[in-house]
Amino acid sequence: MADPKGFLKHGREVADRRPVEERKQDWQEVYPGGPGRALLPIITEQAGRCMDCGIPFCHQGCPLGNIIPEWNDLVWRDDWDGAIERLHATNNFPEFTGRLCPAPCETACVLGINQDPVTIKNVEVSIIDRAWESGAVRPQPPEWLSGRTVAVVGSGPAGLAAAQQLTRAGHTVAVYERADRIGGLLRYGIPEFKMEKRHLDKRLDQMRREGTVFRSGVDVGTDLTAEHLRHRYDAVVLAVGSTVGRDLPAPGRELGGIHQAMEFLPQGNRAALGLDPVPDGEARISAEGKDVVIIGGGDTGADCLGTSIREGAASITQLEIMPRPADERVDAQPWPTYPMTYKVSSAHEEGGERVYAVSTKEFVGDDDGNVAALRLVEVEMRDGRFEEVEGSEREIPAQLVLLAMGFTGPEQGDLVTDLGLELDERGAIRRDDSYATSVPGVYVAGDAGRGQSLIVWAIAEGRAAAAAVDTFLTGSTTLPSPISPTERPLSV
Repeated sequence: MADPKGFLKHGREVADRRPVEERKQDWQEVYPGGPGRALLPIITEQAGRCMDCGIPFCHQGCPLGNIIPEWNDLVWRDDWDGAIERLHATNNFPEFTGRLCPAPCETACVLGINQDPVTIKNVEVSIIDRAWESGAVRPQPPEWLSGRTVAVVGSGPAGLAAAQQLTRAGHTVAVYERADRIGGLLRYGIPEFKMEKRHLDKRLDQMRREGTVFRSGVDVGTDLTAEHLRHRYDAVVLAVGSTVGRDLPAPGRELGGIHQAMEFLPQGNRAALGLDPVPDGEARISAEGKDVVIIGGGDTGADCLGTSIREGAASITQLEIMPRPADERVDAQPWPTYPMTYKVSSAHEEGGERVYAVSTKEFVGDDDGNVAALRLVEVEMRDGRFEEVEGSEREIPAQLVLLAMGFTGPEQGDLVTDLGLELDERGAIRRDDSYATSVPGVYVAGDAGRGQSLIVWAIAEGRAAAAAVDTFLTGSTTLPSPISPTERPLSV
């Protein structure tokens, strides 16, 4: 194990972020040199706080099954090559999860019962960042080719994980992406200040060297028919995500200036990367000089907040219908379940107002047909239902409203229709215990089948679906299959 007395000698410390006034002026990651480098001065003692528990509940909290106590011990012993080997054994892309995952492993940490948990997420990203710098991350091309071909539709974390696993198993894999660049929401949905795209590009370069083929700018179902896809490839993995945003059908919804978060964020990301924000001739959605209202209090809402700050919004208000969460774990959410506690992201440190327990009654327009204000009302939970608080109505100014209330399922367009796929009661693509859809040879991984979830679940499902496809193509597999598609987390 790591330092037997580490958790007694050292308290929890996390990487320091750059000063707020400095980072608001650019799009770079909020940690100086990245989170891995920012933690290096204290990484050994922080890894040494791991107790190597007899039953490590951090495993239960992580859908990937990351072998957390082992790589904590290796970091404490200064064995960084061993640490990255253990980390890559369960996670294809720790540079993504170490920056973007909400770390359910930490809320399941046994030390967290009566102390602050181990800084697992920061240790993880320190391992992979150091591995990239030292050249320890190298392509792993297959020793032989199977002669079988696989198409992966979608290049988000699930699709990339499935593609890398299947390529390494010896299959010829092509990844299709309808956007102009590979990466899915990792490319255009995640702001640069959370994850600089150079990390994605390095991993894509590794995958190309291993043999994975990427085809961007191809909308499968339109540019390439489903019939051609099935004829050309021996198996198909659908990793198209859950991209249909939840709407808010309040009066005035038709007004101009009201947009889904995923209409706004990709434009901001493209601008931050020096690209044309609206390559398809859409109207530019900008927060500059506007009173911005973000409806939804989750990570997507925080991404909209940080992006709006950097675009120069006049004011930003983030609304949440639920009451403000408690600062500490409540009795109804006992360890090791994931507690709904009050969180302050890097974007929240930078500005904006958070308003809880309110509901939007109406979008108020101006004479030009654009939104000018929101009419709100305070709400209380009574008998399991939200009820309005009498006399609490008020208006707040808004020339840009961003809906960040989550996603309801995959787009049900030509691809789903032409393949004849069955959908479940949630609108997700139905699959069995081997990730297989109702169409032979077609599999589904990630949010398209699970519904909106975490990046760790997407990668885990991509790995598991790859094992299922490998079995379908060859009759057996040596690829790991970390989870069942019907498995549900205790932590999140």
